[in-house]
Amino acid sequence: MKPLEDYLIIDFSQFLSGPSASLRLADMGARVIKVEKPLTGDICRSMYTSDLIMNGESSIFHTINRNKESFAADLKHPEDLNHIKTLITKADVVMHNFRPGVMERIGLSYDDVKVLNPNVVYAEISGYGLHPELVGNPGQDLLLQSLTALTWLTGNADDGPVPMGLSIVDMLAGAHLAQGILAALYKKAIQNTGALVQVSMLESAIDFQFETITTYFNDGGELPERTKSNNAHAYLGAPYGIYKTKNGYLALAMGSIPVLAELLSCEALLQFPENKFSLRDEIKTVLANHLETQNTSYWLNILEPADIWCAGVLNYQELFEEDGFKVLDFVQKVTMGDGYSYDTTRCPIKIDGELLKSDKGSPKLGEHTDKILKEFIGNG
Repeated sequence: MKPLEDYLIIDFSQFLSGPSASLRLADMGARVIKVEKPLTGDICRSMYTSDLIMNGESSIFHTINRNKESFAADLKHPEDLNHIKTLITKADVVMHNFRPGVMERIGLSYDDVKVLNPNVVYAEISGYGLHPELVGNPGQDLLLQSLTALTWLTGNADDGPVPMGLSIVDMLAGAHLAQGILAALYKKAIQNTGALVQVSMLESAIDFQFETITTYFNDGGELPERTKSNNAHAYLGAPYGIYKTKNGYLALAMGSIPVLAELLSCEALLQFPENKFSLRDEIKTVLANHLETQNTSYWLNILEPADIWCAGVLNYQELFEEDGFKVLDFVQKVTMGDGYSYDTTRCPIKIDGELLKSDKGSPKLGEHTDKILKEFIGNG
Protein backbone atom coordinates (compact mmCIF):
# COMPACT_ATOMS: atom_id res chain seq x y z
CA MET A 1 0.00 0.00 0.00
CA LYS A 2 1.36 3.40 -0.96
CA PRO A 3 1.58 6.00 1.83
CA LEU A 4 -1.06 8.42 0.50
CA GLU A 5 -3.69 5.92 -0.58
CA ASP A 6 -7.21 6.97 0.48
CA TYR A 7 -6.24 10.66 0.32
CA LEU A 8 -8.27 12.73 -2.15
CA ILE A 9 -6.80 15.81 -3.82
CA ILE A 10 -8.88 18.28 -5.83
CA ASP A 11 -6.39 20.03 -8.10
CA PHE A 12 -7.29 23.23 -9.96
CA SER A 13 -3.71 23.94 -11.02
CA GLN A 14 -2.39 24.06 -14.56
CA PHE A 15 0.84 24.65 -16.46
CA LEU A 16 3.80 23.10 -14.60
CA SER A 17 4.27 24.19 -10.98
CA GLY A 18 1.03 22.98 -9.39
CA PRO A 19 0.64 19.87 -11.56
CA SER A 20 4.21 18.81 -10.71
CA ALA A 21 3.25 18.88 -7.02
CA SER A 22 0.08 16.85 -7.51
CA LEU A 23 1.99 14.41 -9.73
CA ARG A 24 4.38 13.64 -6.91
CA LEU A 25 1.48 13.14 -4.46
CA ALA A 26 -0.26 10.88 -6.98
CA ASP A 27 2.92 8.83 -7.30
CA MET A 28 2.76 8.31 -3.54
CA GLY A 29 -0.77 6.96 -3.77
CA ALA A 30 -3.10 9.96 -3.55
CA ARG A 31 -6.13 10.14 -5.81
CA VAL A 32 -5.84 13.36 -7.81
CA ILE A 33 -8.92 14.78 -9.53
CA LYS A 34 -7.80 17.47 -11.95
CA VAL A 35 -10.47 20.13 -12.48
CA GLU A 36 -10.32 21.56 -16.00
CA LYS A 37 -12.23 24.08 -18.05
CA PRO A 38 -14.51 22.42 -20.65
CA LEU A 39 -13.37 22.48 -24.28
CA THR A 40 -9.87 23.89 -23.62
CA GLY A 41 -8.79 22.29 -20.34
CA ASP A 42 -5.38 22.90 -18.84
CA ILE A 43 -3.57 25.36 -21.12
CA CYS A 44 -0.61 22.99 -20.91
CA ARG A 45 -2.50 20.55 -23.17
CA SER A 46 -1.69 22.84 -26.10
CA MET A 47 1.57 24.36 -24.88
CA TYR A 48 4.22 22.74 -27.07
CA THR A 49 7.93 23.02 -26.29
CA SER A 50 8.74 21.19 -29.49
CA ASP A 51 6.83 19.97 -32.50
CA LEU A 52 6.08 16.70 -30.70
CA ILE A 53 2.37 15.91 -30.47
CA MET A 54 1.40 12.85 -28.45
CA ASN A 55 -2.11 11.52 -28.95
CA GLY A 56 -3.27 14.95 -30.06
CA GLU A 57 -1.79 16.94 -27.18
CA SER A 58 1.42 18.40 -25.78
CA SER A 59 4.15 16.11 -24.51
CA ILE A 60 4.46 18.37 -21.44
CA PHE A 61 0.88 17.68 -20.44
CA HIS A 62 1.33 13.92 -20.73
CA THR A 63 4.54 14.05 -18.73
CA ILE A 64 3.25 16.00 -15.76
CA ASN A 65 -0.38 14.86 -15.57
CA ARG A 66 -0.10 11.10 -15.69
CA ASN A 67 -1.77 9.13 -12.90
CA LYS A 68 -4.62 11.67 -12.54
CA GLU A 69 -8.32 11.92 -13.36
CA SER A 70 -9.86 14.80 -15.33
CA PHE A 71 -13.13 16.44 -14.27
CA ALA A 72 -14.44 19.10 -16.65
CA ALA A 73 -16.29 21.97 -14.95
CA ASP A 74 -17.08 25.58 -15.78
CA LEU A 75 -16.50 27.39 -12.50
CA LYS A 76 -18.68 30.27 -13.69
CA HIS A 77 -21.64 27.92 -14.14
CA PRO A 78 -23.69 27.57 -10.91
CA GLU A 79 -24.42 23.85 -11.32
CA ASP A 80 -20.81 22.98 -12.09
CA LEU A 81 -19.64 25.11 -9.18
CA ASN A 82 -22.02 23.28 -6.85
CA HIS A 83 -20.62 19.98 -8.05
CA ILE A 84 -17.13 21.23 -7.30
CA LYS A 85 -18.18 22.31 -3.83
CA THR A 86 -19.56 18.83 -3.18
CA LEU A 87 -16.24 17.32 -4.24
CA ILE A 88 -14.44 19.71 -1.92
CA THR A 89 -16.42 18.47 1.07
CA LYS A 90 -14.85 15.03 0.46
CA ALA A 91 -11.32 16.26 -0.18
CA ASP A 92 -8.23 16.07 2.00
CA VAL A 93 -6.41 18.64 -0.14
CA VAL A 94 -7.55 21.46 -2.40
CA MET A 95 -4.82 23.09 -4.46
CA HIS A 96 -4.44 25.71 -7.19
CA ASN A 97 -1.94 28.04 -8.85
CA PHE A 98 -4.23 30.80 -10.09
CA ARG A 99 -3.18 34.41 -9.87
CA PRO A 100 -4.12 36.16 -6.60
CA GLY A 101 -7.81 37.03 -6.43
CA VAL A 102 -9.11 34.43 -8.89
CA MET A 103 -10.31 31.88 -6.33
CA GLU A 104 -11.78 34.67 -4.20
CA ARG A 105 -13.90 35.85 -7.15
CA ILE A 106 -15.10 32.32 -7.80
CA GLY A 107 -15.97 31.80 -4.14
CA LEU A 108 -13.34 29.11 -3.53
CA SER A 109 -10.82 31.00 -1.40
CA TYR A 110 -9.34 29.33 1.66
CA ASP A 111 -11.97 30.97 3.88
CA ASP A 112 -14.75 29.84 1.53
CA VAL A 113 -13.44 26.28 1.35
CA LYS A 114 -12.98 26.07 5.13
CA VAL A 115 -16.72 26.60 5.52
CA LEU A 116 -17.32 23.56 3.32
CA ASN A 117 -14.52 21.45 4.79
CA PRO A 118 -13.07 22.81 8.07
CA ASN A 119 -10.16 20.34 8.18
CA VAL A 120 -9.04 20.75 4.59
CA VAL A 121 -5.44 21.33 3.57
CA TYR A 122 -5.61 24.25 1.15
CA ALA A 123 -2.46 24.73 -0.93
CA GLU A 124 -1.61 27.42 -3.42
CA ILE A 125 1.27 28.56 -5.61
CA SER A 126 1.53 32.17 -6.69
CA GLY A 127 4.10 33.85 -8.86
CA TYR A 128 5.24 36.54 -6.48
CA GLY A 129 3.61 36.03 -3.08
CA LEU A 130 3.02 39.37 -1.40
CA HIS A 131 5.52 41.36 -3.48
CA PRO A 132 3.61 44.65 -3.83
CA GLU A 133 4.86 45.58 -7.30
CA LEU A 134 4.86 42.16 -8.97
CA VAL A 135 1.82 40.48 -7.46
CA GLY A 136 -0.27 40.82 -10.63
CA ASN A 137 2.44 39.81 -13.08
CA PRO A 138 2.51 36.43 -14.86
CA GLY A 139 4.37 33.78 -12.88
CA GLN A 140 6.41 32.46 -15.78
CA ASP A 141 9.64 30.53 -15.28
CA LEU A 142 12.03 32.60 -17.41
CA LEU A 143 10.72 35.82 -15.86
CA LEU A 144 11.30 34.44 -12.36
CA GLN A 145 14.82 33.26 -13.22
CA SER A 146 15.56 36.76 -14.48
CA LEU A 147 14.04 38.65 -11.55
CA THR A 148 15.89 36.59 -8.93
CA ALA A 149 19.43 36.90 -10.34
CA LEU A 150 19.57 33.18 -11.12
CA THR A 151 20.70 33.93 -14.67
CA TRP A 152 24.03 35.38 -13.45
CA LEU A 153 25.29 32.02 -12.14
CA THR A 154 25.32 29.96 -15.35
CA GLY A 155 27.57 30.46 -18.36
CA ASN A 156 30.94 32.19 -18.58
CA ALA A 157 31.88 35.70 -17.49
CA ASP A 158 31.37 37.31 -20.89
CA ASP A 159 28.15 35.50 -21.76
CA GLY A 160 25.75 37.93 -20.10
CA PRO A 161 22.79 36.47 -18.19
CA VAL A 162 22.16 32.80 -19.04
CA PRO A 163 18.91 31.03 -18.03
CA MET A 164 18.82 27.37 -17.09
CA GLY A 165 17.52 25.14 -19.87
CA LEU A 166 14.69 23.74 -17.74
CA SER A 167 11.60 25.24 -16.11
CA ILE A 168 13.49 24.98 -12.86
CA VAL A 169 11.47 27.53 -10.87
CA ASP A 170 8.21 25.78 -11.73
CA MET A 171 9.61 22.47 -10.53
CA LEU A 172 11.09 23.95 -7.36
CA ALA A 173 7.82 25.63 -6.45
CA GLY A 174 5.98 22.37 -7.09
CA ALA A 175 8.41 20.44 -4.90
CA HIS A 176 8.03 23.01 -2.12
CA LEU A 177 4.24 22.84 -2.35
CA ALA A 178 4.31 19.04 -2.15
CA GLN A 179 6.54 19.26 0.93
CA GLY A 180 4.19 21.74 2.56
CA ILE A 181 1.16 19.60 1.77
CA LEU A 182 2.81 16.51 3.25
CA ALA A 183 3.65 18.41 6.45
CA ALA A 184 0.08 19.72 6.66
CA LEU A 185 -1.36 16.23 6.11
CA TYR A 186 0.79 14.96 8.97
CA LYS A 187 -0.55 17.75 11.17
CA LYS A 188 -4.08 16.86 10.06
CA ALA A 189 -3.54 13.19 10.91
CA ILE A 190 -2.19 14.05 14.37
CA GLN A 191 -4.34 17.04 15.32
CA ASN A 192 -7.33 16.71 12.96
CA THR A 193 -6.89 20.29 11.78
CA GLY A 194 -6.41 21.70 8.32
CA ALA A 195 -3.88 24.24 7.13
CA LEU A 196 -3.18 26.88 4.50
CA VAL A 197 0.00 26.09 2.55
CA GLN A 198 1.38 28.92 0.43
CA VAL A 199 4.36 28.90 -1.92
CA SER A 200 5.52 31.52 -4.38
CA MET A 201 7.76 30.94 -7.35
CA LEU A 202 9.68 34.05 -6.35
CA GLU A 203 10.56 32.66 -2.93
CA SER A 204 11.33 29.23 -4.34
CA ALA A 205 13.81 30.73 -6.81
CA ILE A 206 15.47 32.75 -4.06
CA ASP A 207 15.63 29.77 -1.70
CA PHE A 208 17.24 27.73 -4.49
CA GLN A 209 20.21 30.09 -4.23
CA PHE A 210 20.59 29.92 -0.43
CA GLU A 211 24.25 28.94 -0.75
CA THR A 212 25.30 31.75 -3.07
CA ILE A 213 23.06 34.34 -1.39
CA THR A 214 24.53 33.54 2.03
CA THR A 215 27.99 33.93 0.54
CA TYR A 216 26.99 37.30 -0.93
CA PHE A 217 25.67 38.56 2.41
CA ASN A 218 28.86 37.57 4.22
CA ASP A 219 31.39 38.44 1.55
CA GLY A 220 31.15 42.22 1.67
CA GLY A 221 28.35 42.38 -0.88
CA GLU A 222 30.56 41.24 -3.72
CA LEU A 223 28.56 40.06 -6.72
CA PRO A 224 29.24 36.49 -7.87
CA GLU A 225 31.88 36.32 -10.59
CA ARG A 226 31.80 33.58 -13.18
CA THR A 227 35.11 32.43 -14.62
CA LYS A 228 36.06 33.55 -18.12
CA SER A 229 35.85 29.97 -19.36
CA ASN A 230 34.69 26.55 -18.16
CA ASN A 231 32.44 28.07 -15.50
CA ALA A 232 30.27 25.73 -13.43
CA HIS A 233 30.00 27.60 -10.11
CA ALA A 234 30.57 31.30 -9.54
CA TYR A 235 31.96 30.79 -6.04
CA LEU A 236 34.24 27.78 -6.55
CA GLY A 237 37.83 27.87 -7.68
CA ALA A 238 39.59 25.81 -10.32
CA PRO A 239 39.37 23.14 -11.54
CA TYR A 240 35.57 23.18 -11.04
CA GLY A 241 34.06 23.12 -14.52
CA ILE A 242 33.53 21.25 -17.77
CA TYR A 243 36.40 20.90 -20.25
CA LYS A 244 36.58 19.91 -23.89
CA THR A 245 38.66 16.84 -24.65
CA LYS A 246 39.84 15.44 -27.96
CA ASN A 247 36.55 13.60 -28.52
CA GLY A 248 34.08 14.97 -25.97
CA TYR A 249 33.91 16.66 -22.59
CA LEU A 250 35.16 16.04 -19.06
CA ALA A 251 33.70 17.41 -15.82
CA LEU A 252 36.08 18.15 -12.95
CA ALA A 253 34.84 18.99 -9.46
CA MET A 254 36.93 20.20 -6.52
CA GLY A 255 40.54 19.02 -6.48
CA SER A 256 44.15 19.86 -5.70
CA ILE A 257 45.93 21.56 -8.60
CA PRO A 258 49.38 20.12 -7.74
CA VAL A 259 47.88 16.61 -7.61
CA LEU A 260 46.17 17.15 -10.95
CA ALA A 261 49.40 18.49 -12.44
CA GLU A 262 51.18 15.27 -11.54
CA LEU A 263 48.39 12.91 -12.59
CA LEU A 264 47.80 14.65 -15.90
CA SER A 265 51.52 15.10 -16.60
CA CYS A 266 50.81 18.77 -17.11
CA GLU A 267 54.01 20.66 -16.48
CA ALA A 268 52.37 24.06 -16.98
CA LEU A 269 50.13 23.45 -13.95
CA LEU A 270 53.16 23.21 -11.68
CA GLN A 271 53.41 27.01 -11.65
CA PHE A 272 50.32 27.01 -9.40
CA PRO A 273 51.47 25.38 -6.13
CA GLU A 274 48.42 26.82 -4.38
CA ASN A 275 44.84 26.70 -5.62
CA LYS A 276 44.12 30.39 -5.05
CA PHE A 277 40.65 31.60 -5.99
CA SER A 278 42.17 34.63 -7.69
CA LEU A 279 44.12 32.38 -10.07
CA ARG A 280 41.21 30.25 -11.26
CA ASP A 281 40.99 31.83 -14.73
CA GLU A 282 44.67 31.18 -15.40
CA ILE A 283 44.49 27.64 -14.03
CA LYS A 284 41.42 26.82 -16.13
CA THR A 285 43.08 28.12 -19.28
CA VAL A 286 46.05 25.81 -18.77
CA LEU A 287 43.81 22.87 -17.94
CA ALA A 288 41.55 23.48 -20.93
CA ASN A 289 44.45 23.49 -23.36
CA HIS A 290 45.98 20.36 -21.86
CA LEU A 291 42.80 18.28 -21.65
CA GLU A 292 42.09 18.77 -25.35
CA THR A 293 45.14 16.66 -26.18
CA GLN A 294 43.55 13.29 -25.25
CA ASN A 295 40.18 11.54 -25.34
CA THR A 296 37.79 11.66 -22.39
CA SER A 297 38.30 7.97 -21.59
CA TYR A 298 42.06 8.46 -21.46
CA TRP A 299 41.72 11.08 -18.72
CA LEU A 300 39.06 9.13 -16.83
CA ASN A 301 41.28 6.07 -16.73
CA ILE A 302 43.93 8.17 -14.98
CA LEU A 303 41.77 10.28 -12.70
CA GLU A 304 39.12 7.84 -11.46
CA PRO A 305 41.58 5.30 -9.95
CA ALA A 306 43.22 8.23 -8.13
CA ASP A 307 39.85 9.14 -6.58
CA ILE A 308 39.65 12.47 -8.38
CA TRP A 309 36.07 13.73 -8.64
CA CYS A 310 35.42 13.64 -12.36
CA ALA A 311 32.94 12.37 -14.93
CA GLY A 312 32.36 12.16 -18.62
CA VAL A 313 29.67 14.49 -19.97
CA LEU A 314 26.84 12.44 -21.45
CA ASN A 315 23.96 13.31 -23.73
CA TYR A 316 20.57 11.59 -23.45
CA GLN A 317 21.47 8.85 -25.91
CA GLU A 318 24.67 8.01 -24.05
CA LEU A 319 22.98 8.21 -20.64
CA PHE A 320 20.18 5.82 -21.53
CA GLU A 321 22.62 3.29 -22.99
CA GLU A 322 24.62 3.14 -19.75
CA ASP A 323 24.24 -0.06 -17.71
CA GLY A 324 24.15 2.10 -14.61
CA PHE A 325 21.05 3.87 -15.88
CA LYS A 326 19.33 0.62 -16.85
CA VAL A 327 19.81 -0.73 -13.32
CA LEU A 328 17.79 2.21 -11.97
CA ASP A 329 14.66 0.98 -13.78
CA PHE A 330 13.74 4.63 -14.19
CA VAL A 331 11.58 4.40 -17.32
CA GLN A 332 8.00 3.27 -17.07
CA LYS A 333 5.33 2.73 -19.72
CA VAL A 334 1.96 4.32 -18.97
CA THR A 335 -1.31 3.87 -20.83
CA MET A 336 -4.14 6.32 -21.31
CA GLY A 337 -7.80 5.36 -21.14
CA ASP A 338 -8.03 5.15 -24.94
CA GLY A 339 -5.14 2.69 -25.08
CA TYR A 340 -2.41 5.15 -26.12
CA SER A 341 0.87 4.24 -24.38
CA TYR A 342 4.05 6.21 -23.89
CA ASP A 343 7.34 5.94 -22.03
CA THR A 344 8.15 8.41 -19.28
CA THR A 345 10.09 8.63 -16.03
CA ARG A 346 8.94 7.20 -12.71
CA CYS A 347 8.86 8.81 -9.28
CA PRO A 348 12.43 9.10 -7.94
CA ILE A 349 11.36 8.17 -4.39
CA LYS A 350 11.64 4.63 -3.02
CA ILE A 351 9.77 3.59 0.14
CA ASP A 352 10.65 0.37 1.98
CA GLY A 353 12.59 -0.67 -1.09
CA GLU A 354 9.55 -0.30 -3.37
CA LEU A 355 9.61 1.82 -6.52
CA LEU A 356 6.58 4.09 -6.72
CA LYS A 357 5.33 3.20 -10.18
CA SER A 358 1.94 3.50 -11.84
CA ASP A 359 0.90 2.47 -15.33
CA LYS A 360 -1.88 5.08 -15.54
CA GLY A 361 -1.31 7.68 -18.24
CA SER A 362 -2.62 11.22 -18.48
CA PRO A 363 -6.39 11.76 -18.81
CA LYS A 364 -8.31 13.03 -21.79
CA LEU A 365 -10.13 16.27 -21.02
CA GLY A 366 -13.20 15.44 -18.91
CA GLU A 367 -12.55 11.73 -19.24
CA HIS A 368 -13.69 10.97 -15.70
CA THR A 369 -16.44 13.58 -15.29
CA ASP A 370 -19.39 11.20 -15.50
CA LYS A 371 -17.74 8.61 -13.27
CA ILE A 372 -16.92 11.22 -10.62
CA LEU A 373 -20.42 12.71 -10.77
CA LYS A 374 -21.97 9.30 -10.16
CA GLU A 375 -19.53 8.53 -7.36
CA PHE A 376 -19.66 11.81 -5.46
CA ILE A 377 -22.72 13.72 -6.65
CA GLY A 378 -25.09 10.85 -7.31
CA ASN A 379 -25.98 11.81 -10.88
CA GLY A 380 -24.38 12.26 -14.29
